[in-house]
Amino acid sequence: MPLDIHLVRSHLPNRELRYHTTIDTTMREAAALAAAGLPSGAAVIADEQTAGQGRHGHRWHSEHGLGLYLSAVLRPELKWESAPTLTIAIGLAVAEAITSVTGLACDLRWPNDVMIGGKKAAGILVQLTESAAIAGIGINVNHERFPAELGQEATSLRLESSHEQSRERILIELLPAVDRYATLLAERGPDPILDLFSSRSSYSSGKRVEVHQGDSVLVGTTAGLNGSGFLVVRKDDGSDEIILAGGVRAAGAGRG
Repeated sequence: MPLDIHLVRSHLPNRELRYHTTIDTTMREAAALAAAGLPSGAAVIADEQTAGQGRHGHRWHSEHGLGLYLSAVLRPELKWESAPTLTIAIGLAVAEAITSVTGLACDLRWPNDVMIGGKKAAGILVQLTESAAIAGIGINVNHERFPAELGQEATSLRLESSHEQSRERILIELLPAVDRYATLLAERGPDPILDLFSSRSSYSSGKRVEVHQGDSVLVGTTAGLNGSGFLVVRKDDGSDEIILAGGVRAAGAGRG
């Protein structure tokens, strides 16, 4: 069933929403519209993406009519050192919106995954352009199955709750939450965002993890975030490694 964009607009009357039944990727469209002056808080939403973007060049599985696939335009006045924390802030917003609507408890896996029951239910991709930050968000809402290569890693709100969930209600909660967390970061800097992440993420500290970085795998125990929002992993020799990029997985879970 197509997203009821009219219902969403009735609850968010002052927000510019661009809706597509099918698009290659909302990230591309939002970046182009942001460059043309689309205001902060606006969003590009699709029922289906044919080339949805994930991190590190991965594709985001975007089955028609079952998930939320959107990219929000943000123009926060961020200090340079706060920019990496924006992805974490958006993750907090996504988790809050999911829990508010569904009652499902969410975990956060650095830097951009929202987890439920140990599996990935949502992902965030933030790209900084000359004119704005583009926050791409994908949420697996009503998927009942996934391709074989994703089956061990992915889940959906429907699978975890055992019943269909309203994409419209989640979107209505999500966009204001994104605004709030981006504003918190802009006004108060990274510390409140990092504190919230640390309190809500089982991955932030004391978690045995594998970090996949190209062909190499680093194994260690998470030891919190540094002041810039990067993950610190304590290796078995006692030394700390700051993770700037890489796929973090619970040790033994493999690559998802």
